Amino acid sequence: MTSTTTTDTEGTSNVVWPPGLHPPTGGGLPPLLENTSVWTDEMVTNAGLAMQDYPIISVGGGMGSFITVDYLRIAGAVPAADIRVLSNLDAPWQTYQYLTRVSQLGLDRRLRSDSQSRPDNIWGFPSFAVQEAFQNRSLKPLTQVLIEPVFADFYTPVLNDMIRNLRREADRIGYWDMLVRGQVYTIRPRAGGGYFTVLTPFDDNAMPQVFRSRDVHVAVGYPGVRFLPDLQQLREESNDYHHVVNGYENHEHVYASLRRRPGTVLVRGSGITASAILQRLITEMYCKNAHTQILHLFRNYTRGAHGPHPWSRRPGGHGWAYQGFNYPKSSWGGQLKARMRRLDGPDLADAYDQIEGTTTPLRAMWQYYLREGRRAGWYQPLAGMLGNLRLEGGMVHGTLKPPTPDQPEQEVQADYVIDCTGLEPDVTKHKVLNDLLTHAGARRNWLGRLDVERTFELRGADNGTGRIYVTGTASYGGNFPGVDTFLGLQISAQEVADDLAYRGYARKMGPLRSSAQWLRWARGAQVK
Repeated sequence: MTSTTTTDTEGTSNVVWPPGLHPPTGGGLPPLLENTSVWTDEMVTNAGLAMQDYPIISVGGGMGSFITVDYLRIAGAVPAADIRVLSNLDAPWQTYQYLTRVSQLGLDRRLRSDSQSRPDNIWGFPSFAVQEAFQNRSLKPLTQVLIEPVFADFYTPVLNDMIRNLRREADRIGYWDMLVRGQVYTIRPRAGGGYFTVLTPFDDNAMPQVFRSRDVHVAVGYPGVRFLPDLQQLREESNDYHHVVNGYENHEHVYASLRRRPGTVLVRGSGITASAILQRLITEMYCKNAHTQILHLFRNYTRGAHGPHPWSRRPGGHGWAYQGFNYPKSSWGGQLKARMRRLDGPDLADAYDQIEGTTTPLRAMWQYYLREGRRAGWYQPLAGMLGNLRLEGGMVHGTLKPPTPDQPEQEVQADYVIDCTGLEPDVTKHKVLNDLLTHAGARRNWLGRLDVERTFELRGADNGTGRIYVTGTASYGGNFPGVDTFLGLQISAQEVADDLAYRGYARKMGPLRSSAQWLRWARGAQVK
C-alpha cells in the first residue's frame, strides 16, 4: 500500500529491451530518447516501442484526473474510446482515502468540504446534505446547512458517502475502460505536434508503453510527504523512523504504545491534520484509558481574530486560526474569484498573501476537550521554533526558541513527534513535472509551481495543435487559488472542458444537454 501514498511517478529500470539496445543507466528509456526533448515517431519506433493513439491522455489517475474525465464525458460529449487515464492507482480515491486514514480521518469521519462540493456530480445538486437527510430520514443535515456557520458548525460530508458516490459515477462514465495502470515515466513533445506519454507497466518483463496524443491533462498531486529539515535530518542521522513520524504516514504504533504506557507526544502544526491527530489522541485518552501528555507546537501562535481589514478577518485563539474551508468561499464563485482572475504580478501575490495561511475548522466538541486539556494540564500549547533535535534514551530532545528574544529558550522532550506540516509542494521533486520544465518548455510561477493560463493550459508547453493542461496542486499560484480542493478541481475541469470545446475538440454543454445529462445521472444511466 505504501507505493500508492503519493502520486510520484518515478520510472523503473527493470525493463527488458529489444536486442541491440543498451539498457538505460539510471532511467527507464534508451539514452537517445532520455536525452532528447522533442521526439519523432521514427525515434520511438526505432527504440522498439509500440505506440497507441488517443486524442486525450490524463496522467495521474487520482481525484483530479477523475473529475476532469467526468466533465469531458458529460459536458464535452467526449467518448470513452478517445480518453486514456494513466495511473499507478487502482481507483481515483485510493490515495485520498489512504492519506485521510493515516491522518486520522476514518471512513465515518466528516471531511473539510462543502455540502455542494460533490466530485461525483458536476451540478452539485442534490447536495450531500440533501442526500444524507434522505438516507437517514432526518432533517438535521438540512437544518445545519440553513443555520451554518452562525448557529452551527459548517456541514461537511462523510468520507464513506463520498467514496460510494465516486464508485457509482466511475461505473457510469466507463472509467475502468479508460484506466491503464502503471508508472508514468515522462511526457515529451512530439515533432509535428502533440505529445508522447511513456508508461512503465508494473510487470518487470513488459516493455514501456508509449501513448501518442494531441492533448495531455496532468493531475499528479503532491510529489510526496514533506518533513521540515530538522526532523528529516534527525530521522536520517539516527536511522529512526519510529519516534519521529509524519501525520501522513501510517503511525498507528504511536497510539498502540501510548495505550500500553504513559507517554508524551509533541504535535507540530496547526492545520486540519493536526486537529484530527489531536482528536485521535484525546479519544485514546477518554475511551481507551491512555495517559498521554500532549505538547502542541505552533510556529505562528494566533491569539485572536486577524486579517488585513475588518471585513476580511479570521477568528482565532490559543494558537489556532479558524476557517470553515481551505479558502474563503468567495474564492470558488464569488467576488474573490472574479477579482483574482483580473490580477497579475505583484497584485496577485498580495491577494495570495491575504488568503493564505494554515487554518482548521472550528468544531465545538473538539474545542471543549482542548479547554479541558489546558485546564487539567495534559495539553500544553507552545510557540516558537524547535531546534537542536536529538535522540537520547529513546526520547526526542530539542530546544524551543520562542518567537520573541525576550523569552528564554526551553528544553522539551517527548516520546514521539508527529509532524503535521503538510505534503511536499516542490514540483521539481516529481519526475514527470520536472520533465515538463526540462523538456516541454514549461516554466514555474511566482510560487514555484507550474505556470498555467486561466484555462489551466500549461504556459510555454503548447506544441502545434496540442496542449498540456495542469490541474490540482501543481497549478497553485495562478488566477484561481482553490485548485487543490474538490470544488476547485471541478472548476478547473470545467475550464479545461470549455477550452477544449473552444478549440473544437469537444462540445460546450448547453442547458438542454445539461438537463438531459442530469436526468441520466439521477437515474444512474450510462453516459452517452
